[in-house]
Amino acid sequence: MKNNYLSNIEYLSFINELKSLYRESQIKAFVKVNRELLNFNWYLGKKIIEKQQFYNWGDGFITNLSKDLIREFPDAKGFSQRNLKSIRQWYLFYSHNIEIGQQNVAQLTNTNLPIQKNEILELITSIPWGHNLVIISKCKNIDEALYYLKNTLEFNWSRSVLTHQIESNLFKREGNAITNFEVTMPKPFSDLARQTLKDPYNFDFLELTKEHTEHDIETGLMDHITKFLLELGVGFAFVGRQFNIEVEGKDFFIDLLFYHLKLRSYIVIELKTIEFEPEHAGKLNFYLKAVDSILRHEQDQPSIGLIICKKKNKIIAEWALSGMSKPIGISEYLITLQIPEIYESSLPSIEEIENELTSIK
Repeated sequence: MKNNYLSNIEYLSFINELKSLYRESQIKAFVKVNRELLNFNWYLGKKIIEKQQFYNWGDGFITNLSKDLIREFPDAKGFSQRNLKSIRQWYLFYSHNIEIGQQNVAQLTNTNLPIQKNEILELITSIPWGHNLVIISKCKNIDEALYYLKNTLEFNWSRSVLTHQIESNLFKREGNAITNFEVTMPKPFSDLARQTLKDPYNFDFLELTKEHTEHDIETGLMDHITKFLLELGVGFAFVGRQFNIEVEGKDFFIDLLFYHLKLRSYIVIELKTIEFEPEHAGKLNFYLKAVDSILRHEQDQPSIGLIICKKKNKIIAEWALSGMSKPIGISEYLITLQIPEIYESSLPSIEEIENELTSIK
């Protein structure tokens, strides 16, 4: 007699297998359809430019083209005048860089991205049309556009996340922190770690007055932990706030402790509402030694420190790090959306916020 329990388990396993395969086939179908539609848009954009250049057809041509295409394909989307103009803009933005010839696009655009001339069309037809429109409407040049194209594919950014990353100027902030990684970490791990840090960090999502304290920032970051993780970047996992480390019977408290899943490393963050001072690096160097000695496992990479301060002097920061044995980065934070004084009374107090965050230690 067959075991019904085992049969049920096998059936559920079979259902889960079918669900996984079906979803995978849906994704593959979407990617294929999306690529075909965007290849058509590329051809359409090219032809619109050719007709307007060689036959001197103005915007009236796009108006008539839109009406005719909608009449022929009433159920299809994407043939409005606005979208046809977007298709033309999209083609113009990338076409020069694709049709250069045999040269490497990376050399022509002064970018470090490993992208050859034939790969740009592959990239732009691999993401949804809405993402493409965000990129060409907000990016100033091809270097910036390629950066966001590559990262959208790598991290599967939604359109809203992509928009946020562009508006926060991630392209220029990523990998810009002052670090000593080259002398404290082996390559290529040092390069990967450097690209993980930013400068400055954008804390505009915090509700802070001009005279804020480190405690205010720390509490605010925990209150907006999702936005803070988005600002930190992909791979950061929150471990603790005011994380206690005991050394020889004495307690020390780390402002914020994270673990980076890709780097396989603890990230120790210290917040400073003042200008960077050399002693800040010395204190963080001690914390990193403690974390490596107490928390780090054999399979973990060395812990990394990050000081996020209100302001830093480049020379002082570089000199301070030159004598440190542990990998440390120094970045500034940026808050441009200060709350006017007249609205301060309507904001919750620090004590009220702390009461709501008692579950976050």
